[in-house]
Amino acid sequence: MTRILTIASTVWMEIIRKKDVYVLLILLGTLLMALVSLNVFGLGGTVKYVKDLGLLMALIFSWILGVNISSRELPSEEAQGTVFPLLAKPITRAELICGKWLGTWSIASAATLLFYILITGVVQFKGGTFNLAALLQAFILHSLTLGIICIIAIAFSTRMNQDASAAMAYVVTGTAFFVVPRIPELMAQATGFSANVLFLLYNLLPHFEVFDMRKRLVHDFGPASWKMVLIVACYGVLISLVFFLAAWLAYRNKRFSRGNLM
Repeated sequence: MTRILTIASTVWMEIIRKKDVYVLLILLGTLLMALVSLNVFGLGGTVKYVKDLGLLMALIFSWILGVNISSRELPSEEAQGTVFPLLAKPITRAELICGKWLGTWSIASAATLLFYILITGVVQFKGGTFNLAALLQAFILHSLTLGIICIIAIAFSTRMNQDASAAMAYVVTGTAFFVVPRIPELMAQATGFSANVLFLLYNLLPHFEVFDMRKRLVHDFGPASWKMVLIVACYGVLISLVFFLAAWLAYRNKRFSRGNLM
């Protein structure tokens, strides 16, 4: 466990040095300030509009952050040759993957927490409020979503370079975000091969829609049942473990050559 935490701490130091989080936080703040100051489509002054757009931007920015930082960790170690001293130490490849995931997931979650604090401040400035219990549930489920996104990107990076693994992670997670929730209605009109493909996608890809509590927050529906939150959390942990297993299986026998680094 100590070795995993050490690897995670190095990820934190690297990401803070590269200022990825600061750029996204500044961008989110700028866009939220625009929501406060501009009357877009005549809706700019409504609290629900600020909540909806703010939470959507927090989701998008954290998604981008999670994919970008996770997809480059292992390829960067290999390209710089630092993977050799890492694996020469008493560190297993499973611990390396776990440490990289813990570091990227925790910093993406920390950035998301900052996003939520900023959104809450702007909403209060506009005279609105969030239900704190519902907001806590939304953050927990959002963080679990990031955990899945990060391990998917790492799984692809075990066999691909940074750009390819990021692209594949965006494709898979983007499909899970935007296509999977619509598959039931699409299947009602699909037949043959198309129906089979949709069926496979629906059963193989993560269902991120079950983690999304934005509507409850925007329309002040209050918190969900903590029992249901726990069930969804268990589902998120299970999906993460499946992708972690896939990443380990892809990485455990990978051979590295100093003359052929990515």
